[in-house]
Parts: sequence; structure tokens; C-alpha cells
Amino acid sequence: MRSVRQIVLLLRGALVGVGSTGFLIAGAVLVLVGLLLIPLPRSLLDVLLVFNLVAALILLLVGLFIKEVRQLYTFPTILLLSTLFRLALNVSSTRLILLNGDSGRDAAGQVIEAFGNFVVQGDFVVGAIIFAIVAVVNFVVIAKGSA
Repeated sequence: MRSVRQIVLLLRGALVGVGSTGFLIAGAVLVLVGLLLIPLPRSLLDVLLVFNLVAALILLLVGLFIKEVRQLYTFPTILLLSTLFRLALNVSSTRLILLNGDSGRDAAGQVIEAFGNFVVQGDFVVGAIIFAIVAVVNFVVIAKGSA
């Protein structure tokens, strides 16, 4: 059994190699886990969804205009963190829809309502067809990814 001093020295040695970026990434992951567990208010979810859309557009443009491979070395980490952020937003918005769906069309915030109105345009048949297409595309992407 190790003493407390040995454990502290082991942890200190492990943390010496981790710079401030490591702490930043670890903090971001902890915040994302918090987003998964804690229910968000509608206004905060709206702000985070808009931030997500802007960040996705910036990532797309950065990916398109990279000229050298050296500029790409942090891109997988950024993609992983942004995917975790989108997953946390997805869980939070689904929670709001399921808990407050009977309180009106803006139960999950105005961004989700506006996007739903834009895509479906008041016709539930169109919404069902779009949902089926998205479900098939997701299934094909997941099936191809596992192959």
C-alpha cells in the first residue's frame, strides 16, 4: 500500500507534463458532463445553440482553408470537443422538449422552435418525411463507420 506522500508525488509528477492546455481541456470535459446532468434554462440553451452553430461554421471554414498539414494537428481534438458539446446540447434540448413539451411550441427555446418552423413549415407530413430521411442517413453513416 502506498503512503499519502507517494501518491501526492505520483500525482505531482503526472501533472508536471500537463500544461495549462491539459487543464483547460479537462475543465471543458467537466463542463460538458455538467451540461449532460444539469437541466439548462431555455434562454441559456438558446445562447449555447447559437454559439454551436457559429462554432460549427468557423470549424468548417477553417477545415476548408487549411494549407499545410502542420496547421491540422489540433483539429481532431477540437472536433472531439465540439462533438461532445453537441451531444450535451442534444441531451439538454431533448430533456427540455420531453419535460416541457406540453407547455407550448417554444418549450425548448426559441432557436429550436424557429428551426422547426423553418424545416417543417407547419406540415407534419413534410416533418415525418424529413425525419425518416435523417434517420436513414444516420443509420447509413453509423453502419459505414463500423465497417
